[in-house]
Amino acid sequence: MTSQFTPVTSGARLSDQVARQLAAEIAAGRLAAGAKLPPESRLVEQFEVSRTVVREAMSRLKSLGLVDSRQGSGVYVTANPAYAPLNFDARHAESRAAVVQMAEVRRALEAEAAGLAADRRDAADVQRLHDAMAAIERTVLAGGDGVEEDLQFHRAVAQASHNPFLIGTLDYLAQFMRGAIGVTRANEARRADFAAQVRQEHAAVLRAIEAQDRTRARAAASRHMDNAIRRIEDADPGFWRQQGERLAVPLVSPVARRA
Repeated sequence: MTSQFTPVTSGARLSDQVARQLAAEIAAGRLAAGAKLPPESRLVEQFEVSRTVVREAMSRLKSLGLVDSRQGSGVYVTANPAYAPLNFDARHAESRAAVVQMAEVRRALEAEAAGLAADRRDAADVQRLHDAMAAIERTVLAGGDGVEEDLQFHRAVAQASHNPFLIGTLDYLAQFMRGAIGVTRANEARRADFAAQVRQEHAAVLRAIEAQDRTRARAAASRHMDNAIRRIEDADPGFWRQQGERLAVPLVSPVARRA
């Protein structure tokens, strides 16, 4: 295995950067099917990150079906990946369009997830949703962006659907949703009215699920995505010059950017 990796830097999540470099090597064939990845210690040294970051990156690659662990042997590139990673080509969609398009995908999936959650939720699911909303508020009050907590709220909705295929699909899309949510939350944080709207929309989804009102839950989730799209379309052009383009980078795969 002769691949040499570039140390990652601050900006996008470190584990995402590590996973992208490894995924690019696999896609290019430099890490062939059946090849053994370098040991964790060597990846830590080459990427200049902690073991925790490398392990998170490995977990991401496993979720994509690109690598597999063998007990006592190491991590290997899979011979037949379960599915290929999605690519969002920067040549065909600029960042604002890509964020809107991801919200359109989420609208279809999350409306269904919310409707099923209203039908199937149990007390633990409802508590998980309340906890997720509280976590967003704590993080924002502490000065954080709330992106990971926002993702966890939407995952809690999917969990309440008790549909493993829907949960798995949204988990897979989380790698791209993280970039889109980063953009939308950064835009919303610039305006108090936007931030308040998001809190109210999350609360509406939660209340409908708690009330076991399938129709209202679906409508609330769909309306949340519609409003997210509207807020992005209403964003000041200066936002895109200053933050939007950079935050949307996780929506575009390293393979597409190299093309």
